[in-house]
Amino acid sequence: MNAMMRRVVIGTTAVSMALAVAACGKAGDDKSDSGSSSSGGDKTIGLLLPDSVTARYEKFDKPYFVDKVKELCADCKVEYANAAGDAAKQAQQVSSMITKGVKVIVVSAQDSAAIKSSIQTAVDKGIKVVAYDRLAQGPVSAYVSFDNVKVGQLQGEALLASLGAKATPKSKVVMINGDDADPNAGQFKKGAHAALDGKVDIAYEQSGLWKDTVAAQKMSAAITQLGAKNIAGVYAANDGMAGGIANTLKGAGISGIPLTGQDAELAGIQRIVAGTQSSTVYKAFKPEADAAAQIAVNLLEGKSIDSLATTSLTSGSGDKVPSQLLTPVSVTKANISDTVVKDKLYTVAEICAGEYAAACKTAGLS
Repeated sequence: MNAMMRRVVIGTTAVSMALAVAACGKAGDDKSDSGSSSSGGDKTIGLLLPDSVTARYEKFDKPYFVDKVKELCADCKVEYANAAGDAAKQAQQVSSMITKGVKVIVVSAQDSAAIKSSIQTAVDKGIKVVAYDRLAQGPVSAYVSFDNVKVGQLQGEALLASLGAKATPKSKVVMINGDDADPNAGQFKKGAHAALDGKVDIAYEQSGLWKDTVAAQKMSAAITQLGAKNIAGVYAANDGMAGGIANTLKGAGISGIPLTGQDAELAGIQRIVAGTQSSTVYKAFKPEADAAAQIAVNLLEGKSIDSLATTSLTSGSGDKVPSQLLTPVSVTKANISDTVVKDKLYTVAEICAGEYAAACKTAGLS
């Protein structure tokens, strides 16, 4: 090799090394929440959550999932994105994950039908997709959630228990369901109707779109239509909407009637202590996130998930999906200590802060 050729080869090698170092630096700047991977995208898992309004996703699901992945696979990396309630944005995030070379995507779909084509594109690229908490349409490899029909059943049963002797076929109940774009909402509704139908009169039923403002508006319309004195209780599909409904009830001078919820949000637990919400449903976030992380790592490493996903469900697109379904728990004032406090979801100090201190003493929590 002559001197000129040798200088060209050395210069080319130096440029290539510089570009490689720059590329590594850029990858390190991407939004991720796990250790760096020595093999680039070969050990990268994408986590896509639907919104930042529901407190659980950012506060619990994300960190629990990341921590479990780190525990199971020290050199794995998690790329994270939140759709902020925007299905189109989530579709873009799937595309971004594909570009980054992730090998597995765990997604809680903002819109289970709209995301179908994005999932198909990912699968066509050889990426495994796990549906998390919400059963997305398309060729997903696994689904991790709770028994959502059971969730709705627990909500309905809690409402009936709170009504007591007032639970009659003539008792008018308002029902504010979740977003129809979320398949879970339909399952919650199915379970609730199974518990309530024939036992009370569901006199007003609407979707609250998982938004407290929309739920508040629907509740106001129900009061106008039915009359404040004629409403025996309210079924709210989650705690966020229950918060908006509770404010509307207070503004209308309505108190002492049952109001359900779900997700065991701190605000929901505090309303239960204060008596403005009668129940919620606790779906332990850590076991769900841990299960999803285990399945994702198994898929990444080419291991079987048969012992993890022991049942199957059929999605809205007709795909039979191996599933792992966890058991939800109803929470009332009587078992706050034995559920969310025992599991260290919240401390007594957090629940009983400020204006809730007196109510906590009455409830035996302080």
